[in-house]
Amino acid sequence: MALTRRAALASALAMPMVARAQAAPVKIGLVTTLSGPGGYLGADIRDAFMLAADGGKLGGVPVQVLVEDDGLKPAQAKQTVNRFLKSEGVRLFTGVVFSNVLEAVAPDVLDDGAIYVSPNAGPSSLAGKNCNANYYVVSWQNDTLHESAGENANRLGYKKMFLLAPNYPAGKDAITGFKRFFKGEVVGESYTKLDQTDYAPEMANIRAANPDAVFQFHPGGLGIAFIRQYQQAGLVGKIPMVLAAPSLDSTILGAVGEAAIGMDVTSHWNSDFDNAANKAFVAAFVAKYQRLPTVYASQGYDTALAIGAALQGSGGNVKDPVAFRKAMLPANFQSVRGKFKFGPNQHPVQDWFGLRVEKGADGKLALVTKTRVLTDRGDAYSETCKI
Repeated sequence: MALTRRAALASALAMPMVARAQAAPVKIGLVTTLSGPGGYLGADIRDAFMLAADGGKLGGVPVQVLVEDDGLKPAQAKQTVNRFLKSEGVRLFTGVVFSNVLEAVAPDVLDDGAIYVSPNAGPSSLAGKNCNANYYVVSWQNDTLHESAGENANRLGYKKMFLLAPNYPAGKDAITGFKRFFKGEVVGESYTKLDQTDYAPEMANIRAANPDAVFQFHPGGLGIAFIRQYQQAGLVGKIPMVLAAPSLDSTILGAVGEAAIGMDVTSHWNSDFDNAANKAFVAAFVAKYQRLPTVYASQGYDTALAIGAALQGSGGNVKDPVAFRKAMLPANFQSVRGKFKFGPNQHPVQDWFGLRVEKGADGKLALVTKTRVLTDRGDAYSETCKI
């Protein structure tokens, strides 16, 4: 009888310890670019992710988000990720903006059996035969947003295009994606540097080629510099631009002003999307941060929601990637972009829209959604992915 009472007492005393252990937050390593010309891209991803995790939970599961700046340096990101893996016991990662950084850190995460969920970078190198069951992309496969720009150029009737992008994995995917869908002639093609600030030689080459329009992919501060110099070179109003979302987001628009009027952009999301989830997100983001969210913020928010759905469905057990994957793939969350599903390579299948920069009746510039360019588009690499 005494042994029974002692056993019961021991069990009762152990229960709070078990409860505390079960309630331990899931650590999420959010390594992103927070400094330099691309710093605001990572800041928007981080801020939107933290907005979704307000209250310290995702999908009802307690989380602890560990945020670090990668400085757009692959080696720095790699060092941080490995510290998180070994010293912090992190099994779930997100945050990377740039594809060259992701290509450096994703293999370390995946080789260790941990999980990576990308809120932005979607390089082709990880989308096809090198896909992985523990690797998910919530944003796009890099080629696809530029495929939409190529299709938009067709729709707008342009026959001769000059193409420019930085010489790194996403830049190469951008040119490849645009050319995959564009039906006209490419009269010039140029790879710039990822840290370039002076585009005078490119402006001269564009003027000499005299294309119907220019496609350029320069995210963040690079895009601001490019459009400003395009205006200074006297090309604004003479040679139109056809862009994808990273080359003209709301922050770039705010910086370049009326130089962007009439520019055509394609995106899977815009702040004016008329669905309940998006309206709530935009209102909450503006209220908390006093700025309009960019496409990067929309992706950071959706990534948090997708992770939340997977945590809820798997009971927060990130040490069981199979259970996490089973809960992740149905995409049981309300995306701010509207329709969303994962394709065979765990990259999005989604719609793409044509936007245009216009001045409203209030005199303010805005990206205005005009038309649907592509419907239920996956990517060109999914068929070679065997998970």
